Amino acid sequence: MDLPKIHSISKKILVALVGAFLLIFLLFHATANLFVLRHDGGAWYSAFCHFMGSNYLVKIVEILLLLIFAAHICLTLWLTLTNRMARPVRYHQRQRSKTGANSKLMMWTGILIFAFLVMHFCQFYFVKLGWVEGDYMVASDNLQKIEVMQEMNNAPEEDAMAVAELFNRPDLFETSTADGKYLRGFNYEDRQLMRRVAPSLDPEPDFYFMVRDLFHNPWMVLLYLITFVALFMHMSHAFPSAFQTLGLANYKYARAIDICGWAYAVLICLMFAVVPVAVFLGC
Repeated sequence: MDLPKIHSISKKILVALVGAFLLIFLLFHATANLFVLRHDGGAWYSAFCHFMGSNYLVKIVEILLLLIFAAHICLTLWLTLTNRMARPVRYHQRQRSKTGANSKLMMWTGILIFAFLVMHFCQFYFVKLGWVEGDYMVASDNLQKIEVMQEMNNAPEEDAMAVAELFNRPDLFETSTADGKYLRGFNYEDRQLMRRVAPSLDPEPDFYFMVRDLFHNPWMVLLYLITFVALFMHMSHAFPSAFQTLGLANYKYARAIDICGWAYAVLICLMFAVVPVAVFLGC
């Protein structure tokens, strides 16, 4: 198999730059997740999700982030394949090296993290795209919009009545966020009906209650925690490796970079882990 000819160090630099960006993004993501633990009925977290889902600049950044994730995976696989193709004949005798365990397991922790991302996207991101089912909420102010009233008047009477009945259900409940009040408790079928009859109602994924429902499942909590261990192993090696690849490390402060990388990985993974554990414990 012939792969494009790019110098190995160039591929390593690309991987390091993309990985460095992802390390910064993880801090942002972990910080936002902590909003779930506020006892405000999801006000802060829902307002954050609404901003992320409605701001056009954020949507552009979101697409770029997905491309960066894909680039990191493809570049890493490309680098691994070209390195192995450069030495098709293995050593007859395994040589002992001082390479750390996290370095040797980078490919396997990366595969585990990728598998987790596919599951995580199915649980949340694909819900926003409407590809999989989830829970939804509707801003109360949307019910008073002129566009919604016009759409309801122009819709077949049977469909308009079906939508009206959705908002009279006793299982719905209302909470307030920084953006206003929301009616919560709609399912995927409700969303499809509203989007067909009155698209201006614009149902949004109710990520706050989806997160809390998910982490009431002990197996999901365990799976997330296992992934965070793999993420720690991946990050604790990736952090100093990025400095070394980019020529920002030398023997004088290599140890300090290693410690900072370990501390950063601990911080991020603990921030991620506290959410499923706390929700499971009823916090």
